[in-house]
Amino acid sequence: MALLTAQNLSLGYDSNVLIENINFTVNPGDYLCIVGENGAGKTTLIKTLLNLREQLSGQILIGDGLKKNEIGYLPQQTELQKDFPASVKEIVLSGCQGRCGFRPFYNKEEKELVKINMDRMGITDLADRCYRELSGGQQQRVLLARALCATKKLLLLDEPVAGLDPKVTSEMYSLIKDLNKDGITIIMISHDIEAALCYASHILHISGEMFFGTRDEYMVSDAGKIFLMQQKGGQNND
Repeated sequence: MALLTAQNLSLGYDSNVLIENINFTVNPGDYLCIVGENGAGKTTLIKTLLNLREQLSGQILIGDGLKKNEIGYLPQQTELQKDFPASVKEIVLSGCQGRCGFRPFYNKEEKELVKINMDRMGITDLADRCYRELSGGQQQRVLLARALCATKKLLLLDEPVAGLDPKVTSEMYSLIKDLNKDGITIIMISHDIEAALCYASHILHISGEMFFGTRDEYMVSDAGKIFLMQQKGGQNND
């Protein structure tokens, strides 16, 4: 059974259409990369999937027992967020808020989940450190651990390697790949088309000619060929 299905989605602001007729299906274990030009609506789509923004038309269907408050989310970081004065443990623990319901405290199970996910991300020794004192790569590991506390099934990642150096970028991609191998479904926005084609099982291209399909299908599609040529041309001009 599909984990998430988008049917004829149209997105935009105040009735102004940004993108329309988006159709795709995400099954358990998929690794979907969302690609396209800047401003095409990739982040708007992610926020709509999270129910943080209303679609103009169409529908989003959730299946396989997934609940809307059981989706892990790693957003793009702002400079203000990078300077947040809280401990690593406090930030990771906040990922359990959706599990608490009306309880004003975290229970033993949730605190244990925090320990598991901090260990999973290799940040246990940073538990008492102030978040704003960490490197960019360490901060992303903290936020990924936080997102994991919210879900056992689906992670939505918005440019998780933005601003990271090549070594840390490679480490982050490896962490995400391992999570996918462990059974967590990934939906990730990426400007890194080479990484998308390396790691993704499926590609959703939402600028210009719309495309949804497997990675191999994308590479031989008209949308894929044009976008890949544009990306290579842009790199050659740098």
